[in-house]
Amino acid sequence: MLRPYREAFDAITADPGQLLLVAADGTRPVGTLQLSFLPGLARRGAWRAQIEAVRVHQDLRSEGVGAWMIGWAIEEARRRGCALVQLTTDKSRTSAHRFYERLGFMASHEGMKLGLEP
Repeated sequence: MLRPYREAFDAITADPGQLLLVAADGTRPVGTLQLSFLPGLARRGAWRAQIEAVRVHQDLRSEGVGAWMIGWAIEEARRRGCALVQLTTDKSRTSAHRFYERLGFMASHEGMKLGLEP
């Protein structure tokens, strides 16, 4: 059951264009996010940072953990010369939308997905 997660973790940690952030309170993990660095042809060949898999322990939501993690990701993207930071969030997660908007993100595009089931 954990095998697909371990394989994904190994692939992510082996790729210098990927970072996994774990926030801890000193005794336990309390938040995570994945930060991917993507080269692109758009915006004059600009690099972009993609934030995914943002999770904060339910006991600590609204305590600043998520804002700290996103702030860290934005600074890391700047440090690496990225022109922008992007993320996606499920349309039904309206509280997450408000959170990201408070941090300066804006809904600028309509995203689409196509599931590729084996």
